[in-house]
Amino acid sequence: MTHDSGTRVTISVDAMGGDAGPSAVVEGCAISAGKNPDIAFILHGDEAALKALVAKEGILAGRTDIRHSPGVVRMDDKPAQVMRRGRETSMWSALTSVRAGEAQAAVSCGNTGALMAVSMLRLRKLAGVHRPAIACLWPSRGSSGFNTLLDVGADVRADEESLLQYALMGAAYYRNAFNAPRPRVGLLNVGTEDNKGRAEIREAALLIADAAEIGRYEFVGFVEGTDLAAAHVDVIVTDGFTGNIALKTGEGTARLISDALREELTATLLSKLGALAASGPLRRMHKRMDPRRMNGGVFLGLNGTVVKSHGSADGTGVSAAIRLAFTLAKSGFQERMAERLASVADAVEERALSAQTKATQATQDDHNDKGKS
Repeated sequence: MTHDSGTRVTISVDAMGGDAGPSAVVEGCAISAGKNPDIAFILHGDEAALKALVAKEGILAGRTDIRHSPGVVRMDDKPAQVMRRGRETSMWSALTSVRAGEAQAAVSCGNTGALMAVSMLRLRKLAGVHRPAIACLWPSRGSSGFNTLLDVGADVRADEESLLQYALMGAAYYRNAFNAPRPRVGLLNVGTEDNKGRAEIREAALLIADAAEIGRYEFVGFVEGTDLAAAHVDVIVTDGFTGNIALKTGEGTARLISDALREELTATLLSKLGALAASGPLRRMHKRMDPRRMNGGVFLGLNGTVVKSHGSADGTGVSAAIRLAFTLAKSGFQERMAERLASVADAVEERALSAQTKATQATQDDHNDKGKS
């Protein structure tokens, strides 16, 4: 592959992981290449199959390197199995290219659990990060058209310090994905009142508020499930258990509404005529809500940028995931996010030491008072 490494961003792509196979992945690369002259690819998978597919896409000539990887991570493979026997897979190879510095980001349509496990093994967590998070885009009424929700399934548990890290990472992601100087961060809870929620949620709210200046975000406080698409928040922080259920609930509800609307618009001749008259607004609504435009969950908290594309993504969906990976890699947000995480960790540690010192002093003063009496 010959390209100017000073201007182009190279994306490492697991070409074998999706439901549609490598054809959809190569199509997505070609769509991205046609729109972006500053992008190049390393494709990982069956060399013979990929060479044939790439040869049909003239736009990829001179911008694509193919790495033969005979193994494929299947959707039903357990992460532990992949960790033991996955070194020859396209997923493993794609992440290795990022680790080696050959590519600035990786994209995969493969098994989420396996991808997170291999990513943590090959790239390692950022210093001080307790748990990586998966951030997804959520359609919203805001100016960007999307909110960010995290975590949506990397880890079902999250203590107050992990939720603070999610806020910092989510704000850094949103800032660079949408060019928003000070994203608005909310903490998902069962109510917006200060006394609502579990103890760790209330403690996390204090930590997130204290870190707002270092993290360059505005903390709007607690938000509820009805605020996921709201215009007054950009980043919604929660644990992976709650976030994953919210994500799947939203996807299922969207499919229900889409199917019901289609049934009603085709039920009678009159409804078909009405649908024809409203075809313009319906097309615009479909484009706005098209899940392919939102394709791409970002793994945050690793020493490298990894974007998880939906397993059923077509070429348009894969292209959206690649565009997101390119934007984040080009922005250099990883380095700045790591710096802010370190700064906040130092501040939290200093706060804990100060509290411990005050408690020790109070105990000593109480002991002295008792001695005098």
